[in-house]
Amino acid sequence: MTEPASYAAAGVDIEAGDRAVALMRAAVAQASRPEVLGGLGGFAGLFDASALRGYRRPLLATATDGVGTKVVVAQRMDVHDTIGIDLVAMVLDDIVVCGAEPWFMTDYVATGRVVPERVAAIVSGIAEGCRQAGAALVGGETAEHPGLLGPDEYDVAGAGTGVVEADELLGPARVEVGDVVVAMASSGLHANGYSLARHVLFERAGWDVDREVPELGRTLGEELLEPTRIYAQDCLDVVRASRRQVHALAHVTGGGLAANLARVVPPHVDVRLDRSTWTPPPVFRLIGDLGRVAQGEMERTFNMGVGMVAVVGADGADGALRVLGDRGVPAWIVGEVTAGSGQVALEGTYRG
Repeated sequence: MTEPASYAAAGVDIEAGDRAVALMRAAVAQASRPEVLGGLGGFAGLFDASALRGYRRPLLATATDGVGTKVVVAQRMDVHDTIGIDLVAMVLDDIVVCGAEPWFMTDYVATGRVVPERVAAIVSGIAEGCRQAGAALVGGETAEHPGLLGPDEYDVAGAGTGVVEADELLGPARVEVGDVVVAMASSGLHANGYSLARHVLFERAGWDVDREVPELGRTLGEELLEPTRIYAQDCLDVVRASRRQVHALAHVTGGGLAANLARVVPPHVDVRLDRSTWTPPPVFRLIGDLGRVAQGEMERTFNMGVGMVAVVGADGADGALRVLGDRGVPAWIVGEVTAGSGQVALEGTYRG
């Protein structure tokens, strides 16, 4: 006689999910703000929106994203406490680009099998990212999908919300001829281009995550799993100190530096970026050389060492660099805005 069917027999362990929530509770508590009401376990996260009464004309900014195939590296290394930082960076650094202060975020983790310690590690990374960004993690969902995902496979996604005064909104309308572009260094690949990186490094070169790479000064896996730098509070500090000298911000993600900067450039200007102002980190040269990847393809796929840029008035450049330096963010002037037709061009040769 066959055994009665059950959810557990179908591959879903409700008790494991409950244990995961218990393990992540302390980490989530660190990612909060005074406006958050309640805690884990509710059907919805609650955030006191009465703070909006202090704004003249508040605009809500929202974004959603994932981390792409970087999760494959985390799974390959069995290291799961940093991928959440990448998720927060992909979501909340998109929000800050318009000048908005990130307020809160929710997450979604889908996995083939709930391993409480692994899920808790993922969420602890998300909580740490929210703490760095100054936002609250107000809720989330962990879903077990046996048959759709392998037992050790998972994916993560998130959504965030922030607020900005309407008359302080950053973007193309503020950009002017004579502005300069300030580059902020990336911490590595961030969370873009991993399909190409894995194709070159794992499939073509036959390397694995435990390979020591002298050019990197650590293992390949450690380099690939380096968390994305979160720029939210850095950018907000620059904006607050600039006296309206910051005109636009661009988060350098998929598409590369030129394509993302073009999204905040009006049609009557061009932007010239000088490659000779910086040296891309070694991981980019490694991928380019091993895969014989053309420079244009590299620049369309990866950030090449620049994770965020600010377009500022010429009089505000020194101040922006000073604030970023005080916050420990390597930054430099990478280009200028000229009259034109909305084009962004990389010129020259990389330093070193």
